[in-house]
Amino acid sequence: MDFSVIVIVVVITALIFDFTNGFHDTANAMAMSITTGALRPKVAVIIAGVLNLAGAFLSVAVAKTISSGLVDETLITPVTIFAGLVGAIIWNLLTWLFGMPSSSSHALFGGLIGATWVAAGTDGIKFVAVISKVLLPAVLSPLVAGLIALIATRVIYRITTRADQGIVRRGFKVGQVMSGSMVALAHGTNDAQKTMGIITLTLITAGALPAGSGPPFWVILSAGLAIGLGTYMGGWRIIHTLGKRVSEIHTQQGFAADTTSAAVILASSHLGFALSTTQVATGSIFGAGAGRKPASVRWGTAGRMGLAWLMTLPAAAVIGAVAAWVAAEGTVGTIAVAIAGIAVAGGIYAASRRRPITAGNINDTPESQPVSAAA
Repeated sequence: MDFSVIVIVVVITALIFDFTNGFHDTANAMAMSITTGALRPKVAVIIAGVLNLAGAFLSVAVAKTISSGLVDETLITPVTIFAGLVGAIIWNLLTWLFGMPSSSSHALFGGLIGATWVAAGTDGIKFVAVISKVLLPAVLSPLVAGLIALIATRVIYRITTRADQGIVRRGFKVGQVMSGSMVALAHGTNDAQKTMGIITLTLITAGALPAGSGPPFWVILSAGLAIGLGTYMGGWRIIHTLGKRVSEIHTQQGFAADTTSAAVILASSHLGFALSTTQVATGSIFGAGAGRKPASVRWGTAGRMGLAWLMTLPAAAVIGAVAAWVAAEGTVGTIAVAIAGIAVAGGIYAASRRRPITAGNINDTPESQPVSAAA
């Protein structure tokens, strides 16, 4: 396959991943505001989409971590990156189908690492950077976010316990509009940069940019638009899981969870940590739930989420590795990977349409319905 053609294919595939990241992670910003009634679902996703686009222009530190920090760009090709993206997209769609808030970021890292391992061996992976920039934040960020949200929730309830509860609820609903908006901005800052980094890495491996380059303006703009559009489409299944199946959430808790998530994500973006915004948001929600009443938290849901988190990076790595192995056969192999990816994505979408969750019925789905393909 002509080198320029595969670069274009990889850029398009990266933007498709960015789109799936947007609708997969809409819940990070707006699940709390929608669940407590602070914002109507469609209004919430419009705000989130616009602010995801705006957030893409705030920083490029995470993009540089990915484009020059996780794998050795001299040992891989755009085909390797394409295979990794296929692994990430397929895992993203599978977890979206089942309504599980897994990490789009870890799906991307897993797919890239698995494909690089097949293409270049262990020498192609910078394990120290993977541990310090990906794995440690994956372990610490939801714990830190959960603890901060728990403390913040208890302080809020302590301060407002004697106040008129009607006024309190109305006040925190207004606050949630701001805090949810800040999470959307932070999400665009951190997650859009991951696609920027992947496209920049592709351009470096193709020789179009020198090693260590940051993302060009057109890369920043296209990544911001893709994640913003995906966010607007709305990941209603995952919004339902975070908003309805973690805990009974009041406006005070929603405000505490969103404010915590925004602070943690923005700080990490500034430091160049490619953490999972999904894990941060979920940790904050669990912490806010436990801050009011630990017994109200559905710990069984927490267990299923934790399992999805643990599986994401290795599962995406396996899919990425298989895709890289097939693509290594040349043009025919690369085309086969593309066709297989499209077929799997189409099958997942068809399965999702059997009993969809939409903006109109997200708050009407029975609480007892299990998390499944029908959810």
